[in-house]
Amino acid sequence: MADHNSLITIKLNEQINCLTTLSELLTQELNAIASRRGEGLKEIAQQKMSFLTSISILDKELSKLIASNDLQTDENADLIKLTRTKLEQCQKQNEVNAHAAHQAQLSVKQLKDILIGAPSSMTYDQAGSVVNTDNSIVRNLKA
Repeated sequence: MADHNSLITIKLNEQINCLTTLSELLTQELNAIASRRGEGLKEIAQQKMSFLTSISILDKELSKLIASNDLQTDENADLIKLTRTKLEQCQKQNEVNAHAAHQAQLSVKQLKDILIGAPSSMTYDQAGSVVNTDNSIVRNLKA
């Protein structure tokens, strides 16, 4: 039984290490999003997928090991708690990154619209119809 608990401890520590590295990657990803480095994002995304695959495999192995273990040590319970905390932190950071990426995409779209002279605003007239105002600044340039 001690060997079984040792194996669980080893797998939990591997899981924690993967989650710690994933957290670091998520921080790098946020920095890449903020600095708009597309080439850095591709590499980070590939690394993230690799770690997510490793985490998933470890999770399945741990589920089987823990399910077949009647006695759970306090050390393993603490490691499980730490693993869940790190996972929640990674999930929150991933949500922040997704929001930042969405905001960056919106700002790029707005800049593109300004540069190509797309309508800059949409309002309603008295009848309730949508009225687009022309972006006359861009359209009247003759440079």
